[in-house]
Amino acid sequence: MTLENVIYLIIGLVIGFYIWQKFKPQNLFSEQSKQKAENKEKILLALRNSKGRKIQNNDVEKLLGVSDATATRYLDELEKEGKLTQHGKIGQGVFYTLKK
Repeated sequence: MTLENVIYLIIGLVIGFYIWQKFKPQNLFSEQSKQKAENKEKILLALRNSKGRKIQNNDVEKLLGVSDATATRYLDELEKEGKLTQHGKIGQGVFYTLKK
């Protein structure tokens, strides 16, 4: 192995390590976690600013541009975190209010 090949090998390893650090999966999950936290905060802010002081799944879908399942998941998580109270069990009559 020549000195030139060793230099290319070292440069390749350095570049490869840099790319791996920049794009490794945990960075992607970290971005998703940030987005989720921001979206949940938007839900709470919208609820605080709403006149009726209640929010439904459809409101969250429109507010965030997310699917029904994602809106449901956000609302369920906020309820489990003790930030929201669910009123009703299933269907279109279900709404959420800020926990008192």
